[in-house]
Amino acid sequence: MPRFPYETVDVFTDRPFGGNPLAVFTDARGLSDAQMQALAAEMNYSETTFVLPADDPANDARVRIFHRTAEMPFAGHPNVGTAYVLARHGRDRDGVLRFEQKAGLVEIAVERDPAGSVTGAVIAAPQPLSLGMELPNDEIATCVGLSRDDIATAAHKPVQASVGVKFVLTQVAAEALARATPDVAAFRKLVRLHGDLAGRLSLFLYARDGGSIRARMFAPLAGTWEDPATGSASATLGALLLSLDGGDKAAFTITQGVEMGRPSLLKVTSWRAEDGYHSRVGGNCTPMFRGEALL
Repeated sequence: MPRFPYETVDVFTDRPFGGNPLAVFTDARGLSDAQMQALAAEMNYSETTFVLPADDPANDARVRIFHRTAEMPFAGHPNVGTAYVLARHGRDRDGVLRFEQKAGLVEIAVERDPAGSVTGAVIAAPQPLSLGMELPNDEIATCVGLSRDDIATAAHKPVQASVGVKFVLTQVAAEALARATPDVAAFRKLVRLHGDLAGRLSLFLYARDGGSIRARMFAPLAGTWEDPATGSASATLGALLLSLDGGDKAAFTITQGVEMGRPSLLKVTSWRAEDGYHSRVGGNCTPMFRGEALL
C-alpha cells in the first residue's frame, strides 16, 4: 500500500495550538490531482500543500496548494509553513528556498535562532499589487452581520486586490471587528450579483491603528468559515496601504485569529518598485504532528 508522509505545523505562532494549522505532504510524487484534493478535504485545514520536484533545477520544489474545495495559485501561510518544514529537513540553500507555483516563483528566506534551529520563514509575494472591482458597503456589511456604518471608507472602499490571490479588503471600525459573523446566504447572493467575483469571495476585514492592525478573514463558500491567519491577504493589505499612504517602504504588524482562540502574529514589509507595490510576509512556526496517508 503506497504511503505518503505528511507533517503538520501551526503557522504564524511560536506556541502549539495557536496560529493557522497546515498539513505538508513532503513527497507527493504519485498522487493524482483528485487525490490531492481529497486529502486536503480530509485534513480539513484552511490549506494543505503537496511538495513535488521542481521543473527547473535552479528551484527547490514545486508546491501545490489546495484548500478544502479547490487548488490555489498562491497563499501565504502554506508557503511559510512548507518552507519551515523543508528547512528542518535541510532542503534550503543557504537559508533560501524557491518554490514554483501557479501564480509564479515564490522566494522564501528561512529564519533561525542563534543556535541555528529553524524558527519560521519570510516569503515574497509573487506579484505586485493589482486592484479589481469595488463593492458596495451595504452588501459587504450584510455578509458579516454588520451595518454599513461599521464600514470605514475614508482610506478606500471595499476593494478586490491581489498579490497572487484575490481578496476583498475592507476596513471596519475597531469595535465592529469582534461582532463580525459570516452570513453564507449573503455571501452567495453577493457572488451572484457580481459576476466578476467568479463565484469566489474571501473577505478580509481589518481595523488599523497606524502600523498595528487587527484582522479577520472569512471565506465560507470555499469551506473556510474563518481563517486564523491569512498571509497572502496580509501581504496584499500591506501593499495597498503603502500605495494609499505614500512613501517607498512600510512595515505592519497584523494580529489575526484572536476571536477563534488561535492568536496569530504576521509581520509584513511592503515596498514600492518600478513595476508597482510588493510585499513580504513572515512569522514563526511550531511543529505539531507527523503521519502517513495510506492510499
